[in-house]
Amino acid sequence: MDKAQILIASNRGPVSFSTADDGSLAHRRGGGGLVSGMISVATEIDSLWVCAALSDADRRAAAEAPGARLDSTHDLDGMRVHMLDIPETTFAGAYTGVANSTLWFVQHMMYDTPNKPSFGSEFRGLWEDYTAYNNAFAEAIVGGAADNARVAVQDYHLALVPRILRARRPDLRIAHFSHTPWAPPEYFRMLPTQVARELLEGMLGADRLGFLSPRWADAFLRCCAEILRADVDLERRTVEHGGRIVEVGVHALGADGDGLRESASEPAVAERRSTLREAVGDTRLIVRVDRTELSKNIVRGLEAYRELLRAHPEWRGRVTHLAFAYPSRGDVPEYQEYTESVLRTAKEINEEFSTPEWTPLVLEVNDDYPRSLASFQMADVLLVNPIRDGMNLVAKEGPVLSEHDSVLVLSREAGAADELGEDALLVNPYDTVETAEALHQALSMPEPERRKRRERLAEAAVALPPRRWFQDQLRSLG
Repeated sequence: MDKAQILIASNRGPVSFSTADDGSLAHRRGGGGLVSGMISVATEIDSLWVCAALSDADRRAAAEAPGARLDSTHDLDGMRVHMLDIPETTFAGAYTGVANSTLWFVQHMMYDTPNKPSFGSEFRGLWEDYTAYNNAFAEAIVGGAADNARVAVQDYHLALVPRILRARRPDLRIAHFSHTPWAPPEYFRMLPTQVARELLEGMLGADRLGFLSPRWADAFLRCCAEILRADVDLERRTVEHGGRIVEVGVHALGADGDGLRESASEPAVAERRSTLREAVGDTRLIVRVDRTELSKNIVRGLEAYRELLRAHPEWRGRVTHLAFAYPSRGDVPEYQEYTESVLRTAKEINEEFSTPEWTPLVLEVNDDYPRSLASFQMADVLLVNPIRDGMNLVAKEGPVLSEHDSVLVLSREAGAADELGEDALLVNPYDTVETAEALHQALSMPEPERRKRRERLAEAAVALPPRRWFQDQLRSLG
C-alpha cells in the first residue's frame, strides 16, 4: 500500500460500521465538529487515519479489508483508514481499565481518594494491555508513514505512541494533542511512579504537545519538572528531555459555526423545537446538554435548580429546566451509579414542585442530536457546570445557535472559561447556592445586556474552528 505524508492516530476513527438486515456491512461517518473538521483536512491531503475497531461490525470490516485498510473495500469519500483489530481483552484493559477508569479519573481529579485508586498487581496487567495497545498503533503508523511524514496523535489513549515512534522512526515529525485537562503534579503523582514517568516520557517523544487551555499546558510542564526533573521553561513552554527540546502549545478548539448552523436548519430540528415548545408552554428555559459523565456535574446542576426554586419562588411555574443527558461509559460501574443518581434527583425535584399545570424539570437520558440543537436555539439560560473539563464545546455551541440571547452560566473549571469568562456568569461548580444565584441573575438580566454578552460569546466561540485548529497543529510541525 502507498505511504502517507500525514497520519492521524486516534482511538475512535472517522467511520463506524454496523451490520445491515441483509448481513452486509454499512458504515457512517463520525459525528461532531471535531471529527468533521479533521476529516475535511484529511481528505484534501495525502493522509492516513489509524484507529481502533470498537464493535463487532468494525472488527469484521477490518478483517475483510486487505491489511485492514478500509478504503480498499469501502468508498470512504476520499478518506484512507487503517482500522486496527486489537484483541478484545487487550483493548478492554487499555481502554476501559487504564484510559477510562484511571487516566480519565486522574486528569479530571475525580477519585474518591479514601477508597480509590489502589494500584495492585491487577493494574500492572492492565498497564501491559495499555502498552500493547499503544505499540499496535505505533506499528501501523511506522508501516504507513512516508519518509519525513507528520503524525498527529490524539488524546490520553495514545500517550506512549510518540516515544515508540521516535525510537523506530526518528525522521517523523510528531504532535500529540490532549483533549482532557491535565492534573497538577501533586495529583498526577498518585499514579504508580513508573507509570507516571512512562506517560510523561511517552508524550515527550513528540516534537510538539498541544493542550486546550494554558492551565492544562502549565500543569503538564510542572509534572515534567517535578516528576522527571526535566529542564522546563514555563515562559516559553518548552521541555528539554533526552537531549531534545519539546514545544508545548495551546490550541483552544472552537465550535464549527457553519456546520452547526447547517445542522440546525434540518427539518428534524424544527420538529423537536415544536414538540419541546408544546411540552414547556411559554415558560423561560434553562437548558443543559451533556453526557452522563461524572465530570459534567449534572447532579449538582439539578440541585442548583432546586435551590433556585426554593430561594426564588417567583420563578415557580415560570421556568422549566430541560436537562438532556446522553448515556456514557455504561461499562464503568461508577457511571451506572451516577446515572441512577441523576434520575433520582430529577424525580425528587418534580415531586417537590410540580403542579397540575407545570412540570419544573424535563430530563431525558438518551442521545438525540436534533433535540440538543433545538434546545440551544430555545434556551434563555445555558447551564454548563463541569467539575473539570478540557474545553466544553457545548458552552461554545449554545451561544452560536441561540435565538433568545441565552445567558451562559459556566463553571470556572472548564477550559472554555479562559476565553468565555468575561461574558459568561462564572460559578464554582461545587457551590449549588452560588450556581442558583447565577441562574436567577441570568433569568433576570435585561435584554440589551443579554444580547451584547451573547454576541461576544458567539464571536469567541468560533475563533478557532475544528478545521483551522487541526491545520494549525500540522503547520506547527513544519
